[in-house]
Amino acid sequence: MKIVLLLLSLLSTAWAHAQTVQPPNLSARAWLLVDHASGQSLVEHEADARVEPASLTKLMTAYLTFAALKQGSLKLDQAVTVSERAWKAPGSRMFIDPKHPVTIGELIQGMIIQSGNDACIALAEAIAGSEEAFAQRMNLEARRLGLANTHYVNATGLPDPQHYSTARDLAKLAQAVIRDFPEYYTTYSRKEYTYNRITQPNRNRLLWLDPTVDGVKTGFTENAGYCLIASSKRSARRLISVVLGADSDSMRAQESQRLLNHGFLNFDAVRVHEKNQVVSQLKVFKGAQGTVKVGFQEDLVLSLPKGMAERLKTELVSRQPLLAPVQQGDAIATLKLSADGKPLGEYPVVALENVPVAGMLGRAWDTLMLWFK
Repeated sequence: MKIVLLLLSLLSTAWAHAQTVQPPNLSARAWLLVDHASGQSLVEHEADARVEPASLTKLMTAYLTFAALKQGSLKLDQAVTVSERAWKAPGSRMFIDPKHPVTIGELIQGMIIQSGNDACIALAEAIAGSEEAFAQRMNLEARRLGLANTHYVNATGLPDPQHYSTARDLAKLAQAVIRDFPEYYTTYSRKEYTYNRITQPNRNRLLWLDPTVDGVKTGFTENAGYCLIASSKRSARRLISVVLGADSDSMRAQESQRLLNHGFLNFDAVRVHEKNQVVSQLKVFKGAQGTVKVGFQEDLVLSLPKGMAERLKTELVSRQPLLAPVQQGDAIATLKLSADGKPLGEYPVVALENVPVAGMLGRAWDTLMLWFK
């Protein structure tokens, strides 16, 4: 519930920001720019429109592969026999061969750097037994990650009417890969990979054009157009851009660069409150102590339009009357942010300590006080 509240507040913050900063007009079907740390949408266009995700699908294939490695059901040096289905996969390939087993580590390189459909099918079969069973796992994971407008039928992104996603869901998925598997995310920055004596370059042009870009994935089909999810880290700040349906390879790179530059130039990262910092103390009735310290369990860092931090105003609204017991981590108040009289968002504030129930005499006294109130 706390996560849902936070996501709702971030959406309202994104709407307020869109009113403040003039967004760029890109040559693409849909686009989105998000702040990785907070999940805020900074600028967007048709971000919730269902689209064919093409090879951007492989982010979910990678996510489940990384999860299997973390759980120990797969190992990087584990050899896999190549099935005929994987070998005959249409589209982009890393050129695996049924006559020669391939390791999970090699398949990951082929999936990420070479965008190999054959690698994705081989990984799907290694993890779930078949690509169909793997697609079911992809959909379960999509629900868990909150990808509300995404559905998979394969591990590759090959076209199918029931295979779709949105720019917003794709940004959430990219965030999850970077956040949950930093040890494997570094593969997305590699510029080329050689397998079976065939060297193929990473199709993400921004890896050559912008040294701050370290991922993540390209995609293309006739219906999807040219797509790119890019991630750039400048100093301690990371932004993720999603550009869908551009007209060419060079255009998706150019528009992604414009989107990233727009975010870094027009927004500042502002730490509103540090984690475990006491924002306030709230009155508690029928508790072993009369107040509870409240704040945030993680740093509250927001992307705000440049110059807005100095005009930021906060208002704490608490649930009253607040009755014991109170558990550490319970959301018991809301921090409302505004600037120049305009709302910027609402964020759940949690208890930083436990407050157990008072003894009989304490409870009786507070009951009397509440009756008079």
